[in-house]
Amino acid sequence: MRNEFTAEIHREGKWFVAFCPEVPEANGQGRTKEECLRNLAAAIKLVFEDRRESFRQ
Repeated sequence: MRNEFTAEIHREGKWFVAFCPEVPEANGQGRTKEECLRNLAAAIKLVFEDRRESFRQ
């Protein structure tokens, strides 16, 4: 299954920073937009894994 989320990206100095309004706990950063989006995707995945684990307990 594949999900799509909104990524809001802005630049802070030499870094790109992104967050996802649908998953406010997740954010990412990187030197390029691509790296920033990969890090955001990884953060979203971790949030959902943590939520699934919480429901199992």
